[in-house]
Amino acid sequence: MKKICLTVTTDLSFDQRMMRICTTLAALGYDVLLIGRLKKASIPLSAQSYRQVRLFTFFEKGKLFYLEYNIRLFLHLLFLPADLYCAIDLDSILPVLWASRIRRKIRVYDAHELFCEMKEIVTRPVVYKAWKFIERFSVPHFPSGYTVTEPIAAEFMDMYRVRYPVIRNVPFLLPIDPALPKENYLIYQGAVNEGRSFETLIPAMQWINMPLLICGDGNFMAQAKLLVRELRLTDKVIFRGLVPPAELLLLTRRAKIGLTLFENNGRSNYLSLANRFFDYFHAGTPQVCVNYPAYREINNKRQVAVVVTDLGPENIAETVNNLLHDTALYDRLRMNCLLLREEINWEKEKDLLARFYHQIFYPVE
Repeated sequence: MKKICLTVTTDLSFDQRMMRICTTLAALGYDVLLIGRLKKASIPLSAQSYRQVRLFTFFEKGKLFYLEYNIRLFLHLLFLPADLYCAIDLDSILPVLWASRIRRKIRVYDAHELFCEMKEIVTRPVVYKAWKFIERFSVPHFPSGYTVTEPIAAEFMDMYRVRYPVIRNVPFLLPIDPALPKENYLIYQGAVNEGRSFETLIPAMQWINMPLLICGDGNFMAQAKLLVRELRLTDKVIFRGLVPPAELLLLTRRAKIGLTLFENNGRSNYLSLANRFFDYFHAGTPQVCVNYPAYREINNKRQVAVVVTDLGPENIAETVNNLLHDTALYDRLRMNCLLLREEINWEKEKDLLARFYHQIFYPVE
C-alpha cells in the first residue's frame, strides 16, 4: 500500500478541502497521513478514514510561527516513512522539499493559490521578497503538482515551466431539501484575511436591513471587529469564528445570500476560485460575487450569483438589496444553484485527483 503524507499549516478540524482530498485518497486504497497545526484553542479531531497528526508550536502567527512550524515539520517528515510527500501551498513547501530529497521520495505541490500574490504578501515588500525567494527556489523542484484554475496553472507554466493540471475544490454532492426555508441573514464563510473586502463590506451593512454572519478567522479579524465597533454595527455583523463543517453547512443552507468578495489587489485574488463560491451554490444559496474570470466563466454557464465590479460600500449594499427585493431573480438563482450542484461536484472532480496520483505511482512507459 502506497503511503502519502500531505502537509498544511491549517487546523485540520476546519479544513474541508483537505478532508475531501484525504478521504478520497484513502478510499482509493492509499495509506494517507495529513499533518497540520495544533493551536491552543484547537478542538479534538474527529475520526476520519485517514491518519491525522497535529504539530504544536509555541508561536501561533507571524514569522516566528512559520519558522518554528517549518522546522518541526521538517524534523517530523525526516523520520516519517512515506512514498510521497505533498506540500499544500507555499508555507509548507520547504520541509517537503528537503525531506523528500534526503529520503529520495516523490514530492508533489498542491498550489491552491498564487501564494506570493495575496494582498497580505504582495503589499509588504520585505515579506514579498522572502516568500518569492522561497517560491523561485522551490517550485522548479516540484515538476508534479496541481492547482485550482487554468489561469493559475498558466502562471506556473510561464514562471517555472511546470505543467500542473487543474483539480477544483468542489463539495461532495450531499442531499438537500429544495424547500428548506431561508432565514434573514447574509453569510460570509472562509478566512477573515486582508484583501477580502471587509473594509467595504462592513460599512455596506449600514444600508442593509439584515444581519451578516462571518464564519471564519484570519489576519484581519482584529481590524474587522474594530471597524464594526466604530460603525456601531455590533447588532448587525456577528462574528462566529471557526465553525465545525456540519454546523457551517446548515448555516449556509439557511442563509439568504452568500458573499464572495475579493479586492483586485494581487493576482492571487483576481485569478482565484474560492471554496465558498462552490459551497454557496451547493447549499442552494444565491450569492453576490466578484466579477473575476474564474467566477464569471462558471456563472455565465448557469447564473447562481449577481456579479459586481465596484466593491465600494454603497454598491455592495445596493447589489445585495436589489437581490433581496427582486424575488423573480432570487428564485431563478436559487433554482440554478440546485441545477449547477448536479453538474459541478466532488463526485466528478475526484476522478481527476485519482488519475493524477495513479499516474505518479504508475507512470505509463
